[in-house]
Amino acid sequence: MTQVPNIAAECIWDAGAALGEGPVWVAREQALYWVDIKGDKIHRMKPGSGARSTWATSAQPCSLAPAAGGGFIGAFRGGFAKVSLGETEIALEPVADPEADRPGNRFNDGKVDARGRFWAGTMDDGETDPSGVLYRLDPDLSCSRLDDGYVVSNGPAFSPDGRTLYHTDTFAGLIYAFDLGQDGGLSNKRPFVRIPAESGYPDGMTVDAAGCLWVAHWGGWGLGRFDPDGKPCGRIDLPVAQVTSCAFGGEDLSKLFITTAAIGLDQEARRAQPLAGGLFICEPDVGGLPTPLFGAAA
Repeated sequence: MTQVPNIAAECIWDAGAALGEGPVWVAREQALYWVDIKGDKIHRMKPGSGARSTWATSAQPCSLAPAAGGGFIGAFRGGFAKVSLGETEIALEPVADPEADRPGNRFNDGKVDARGRFWAGTMDDGETDPSGVLYRLDPDLSCSRLDDGYVVSNGPAFSPDGRTLYHTDTFAGLIYAFDLGQDGGLSNKRPFVRIPAESGYPDGMTVDAAGCLWVAHWGGWGLGRFDPDGKPCGRIDLPVAQVTSCAFGGEDLSKLFITTAAIGLDQEARRAQPLAGGLFICEPDVGGLPTPLFGAAA
């Protein structure tokens, strides 16, 4: 696997997000969507024109994915919901709340696989109890529980052939790989990458066209790239510590968008990291994969 050299990223939106997360490229709009979980906002940027939009949400938005019929599927603090966005207004249609009995939990990262299923994990909002679960929401809106025992779950991401799912136990510093069946079942859970504490905690991630995993390092000032065998093969440095997630986008999927967070920084750290909570962009020597649509099988 060719080593990708260290790459610098630039800030394209100094949004000051408390907890920027969940970037997703929406090809039909040529736009990058992302959320500020703790700021209760959904953001959109169109890199071609530089146009920006923001929607305030009544429920804490955790992750978002475009749906085949238009609109979005989203994971919110109160469960899964269909999302419709107007010029300034937002409409949510709840479809499932698998954790109504776990008020201390909230959803975190989520993504759609090649068969149009939305995968999202939950976490303990107090970040102490291993109450987090990985769920799969199918196009018929049925919800299945696939794995549990996470304090903070992150990811997920999928190999280019759709046969491997990656999911992160953030506090353990461990990214797992699973065999992913055509029916959506998971098997053969195994450690894939362990991130040493001095490199920060593994957060959100994405897979590039070469099958390598790009991982955001919370507290680690950047992203790491790992080949399909789990070996490090690249790095992107950022001027902020709390790097949260990443997604490929742009007309030819050559650009990597990176979200960050300002939450928890004291005044001294905030002065040292004035772009914390911003949206960053860079262009590695490798592109990404198209964003699958919820409800649309490949």
